[in-house]
Amino acid sequence: MEECFIDCSPGISGDMLLGALFDLGVPKDIIEKPLISLGLEKFYDLSFIEAKSSSIRGIKAQVKILDNSIKRDWRSIREIITRGCLEINLEKKIISVFKALAEAEAKVHGIESDEVHFHEIGAVDSLVDIIGVCAGFNYLNPKITYGNVPTLGNGWVKTEHGVLSIPAPAVIELVSANNLKISSNLNQIKGELSTPTGIALLLNLVDSFESPTEYQITSYGVGVGSRKLSLPNLTRVMRISSEFSKRKFSSNNLENPKFAEISIQEAWIDNQSAEEISSFVQIFRDEGAFDVSYNAINMKKGRIGYNVTAILPIEKEDYFRHLWFTHTNTIGIRENRQFRWTLLRRQGQCMTDFGKVKFKQVMKSDGRVIQKPENDEIFYLQKKFRKSIDEIKRIINESIEEFIPSEEWQ
Repeated sequence: MEECFIDCSPGISGDMLLGALFDLGVPKDIIEKPLISLGLEKFYDLSFIEAKSSSIRGIKAQVKILDNSIKRDWRSIREIITRGCLEINLEKKIISVFKALAEAEAKVHGIESDEVHFHEIGAVDSLVDIIGVCAGFNYLNPKITYGNVPTLGNGWVKTEHGVLSIPAPAVIELVSANNLKISSNLNQIKGELSTPTGIALLLNLVDSFESPTEYQITSYGVGVGSRKLSLPNLTRVMRISSEFSKRKFSSNNLENPKFAEISIQEAWIDNQSAEEISSFVQIFRDEGAFDVSYNAINMKKGRIGYNVTAILPIEKEDYFRHLWFTHTNTIGIRENRQFRWTLLRRQGQCMTDFGKVKFKQVMKSDGRVIQKPENDEIFYLQKKFRKSIDEIKRIINESIEEFIPSEEWQ
């Protein structure tokens, strides 16, 4: 099983990814199969044509809209996808891309994600791009997908929300919320180099943004965009072969268990609701806290309050102190430093009868490795197939294949 590499250094969009996949050899019927399964074929006509951008050849994916009445909110699109008969891994990937876009647009416009009505999800061509790209990668079934950091560009772009600055607000939110590094090498270029759809696809397709140090390119595809820029407007998808994963994910010479100094910050808060405390705890987790917990306590004058405790990286102590005083009503916090020892762990996936399932491995101090599927995956499969948790686990355990790591031991 080969690996894939998404080269988006010049930028990325859904249509350029789709063109690159077709150029790489993904059949058109594979790309359209899930679209037909979802009853979307009457809304569009998809074609692939030879094209050039700054004298570089590639494939341009063109979507002719036959009926644009499909413009819908995120809740409706989610129902269309989940009511179809798509392969489980493909459905999960499509949902994850749409969800990322919906949450980004919701944050930008200050509404709930289910209320989002917007062109990136609603337009027929975006539906074709997202579903088609996910189908293409599902067909390639790479062992690992790598990617490099994208360039965003600058200037202005006309959208259904009016004229917006580049990077578009949804792009900034996607990049920020997912801690995605970006390249500044080409940001002086006028024009939208990376679209919200392209960034959402990149975030959900790539397993690692750390490229292998050595690899062979066995084949590649080039997708070109429609915009005329001062540089090639294209995205490349390469099939590569490397020994990188075997070397990079080795546990040789790593300390296990691993020793580290951590910071503990806590506060007792008696003048905020449980909903507000819950939101604050989620902010801490999103900002990189190792863990956060809270429990109800009986405080002075018989008031019910909350003891909130956060386990934090030493290097971000100052930043988290600021978060306490910005997002809660506390007038003081307690802080101390402790030591901790943790066993090596890593994320990855295993092929099962349900398709690819995310797993976590933990290495014991004697070298034994234990693994288990992520709980979110179990609950998703339970809901999808309407089986008990025990039955889902049994099927996974009986059909599990080799663990494919997506990160280093850490």
